[in-house]
Amino acid sequence: MALNSAPLARVHAQVLLGRVLVATSFPVGAAITHGLAPDLLIMVRFALASLLFAPYIIWRHGFAIPSAKTLAGYALIGGCLVTFFWCMFAALRLTSALNAAALFTVLPCIAALYAAILVRERLGGRRLVALILGAVGALWVVFRGDFQLFLGLAFNKGDLIFLAGLFAMGLYTPLVQRFNKSEPAAVMTFWTMATGAVWLFLLNSFEVFRTDWSAVEFHVWTGIVYLAVFTTIISFFILQHATLRIGSTRAMSYGYLTPAFVVGIEWALGHGLPSAMTLPGVAVTIAAMLVLQSGAPRTELR
Repeated sequence: MALNSAPLARVHAQVLLGRVLVATSFPVGAAITHGLAPDLLIMVRFALASLLFAPYIIWRHGFAIPSAKTLAGYALIGGCLVTFFWCMFAALRLTSALNAAALFTVLPCIAALYAAILVRERLGGRRLVALILGAVGALWVVFRGDFQLFLGLAFNKGDLIFLAGLFAMGLYTPLVQRFNKSEPAAVMTFWTMATGAVWLFLLNSFEVFRTDWSAVEFHVWTGIVYLAVFTTIISFFILQHATLRIGSTRAMSYGYLTPAFVVGIEWALGHGLPSAMTLPGVAVTIAAMLVLQSGAPRTELR
C-alpha cells in the first residue's frame, strides 16, 4: 500500500487506477444486482472486504480498538458509503446504467460544496468553472455527443434514489479530511469498511437469517468477491489516501473520467466502439481535470 510519503505523481496515478476500478463496478453491479437484495449484497461486500483487509492491518499497524469518538467518526463515514452503495444497487433495478452514469457526473460538484462547508476548501473562480466544464464534458461522453439522446432522457424513481446516494457519497472525502487524526489511511479505510459492515448487519439482521444463502448463484458470489477486493479495499484506500494528500475536490474530480472509463469497459466487453462524437467530451474533461489539479486548493479546518 502507498505511504504518505509517496510522490504526488504516484498519488495521481493511483487515483486514476481507482477510477478505472470504480468504473468496473457499474457493469458488475448491474450483472449481480438481481441475485441478492441490495442491502445484503453490500453487507457481504463490506464484511468480506474487512475480513480480507484485517490481516494486512494487523501485520503493518497492529490491532487497537479506536476511542469511542474516533470510532463514531469512522461509523459516520461508513454510513455515507453504505447509503451510496445501497442506493446504487437499488437504483440499478429501476433505471439504466446510462442514467446512473449521467447522474454520477454531479458527484465532484457535490463533494466540492461539502468541502467548502466542512473543511473550508477554497477553489477560486477558475476551478469552479473547471468543475462545471468537467461535468459538461463527462455528460457529453455519457450521451456520445448525441443532444437528442440527452433531451430524450427520462428520469424515474431509480434516478432519485441514486441522486440521494450521491449526496451521501459527496460527504465521504470531506469527512475523511475532517476526522483524520494523522492515522494511516489504511487503518482509516479498514475501520470505515468494518463499521459499514456493522451498520448493515444491524439493519438487516432478520434478513441475514431468513435468506437462503445456498440459492445465491456462483456468478453473484464471484461478483461480490471482485467488488470487495478491487472496488472496495483498493479503491477506498486509494481515495482516502489521495484525499489526505491532495484534498477532497481534487481527489473527487477524477470522477469526471468515470463515464469515459465506463465507455471503454463497455467496448472491451464487446458492446461496440464508442462514437467519435465522444472525443470532444473527453477533451473537455481532460482540460477541466488539468485545471482542477493545478496548484492546491486552500483548506482550513475548523
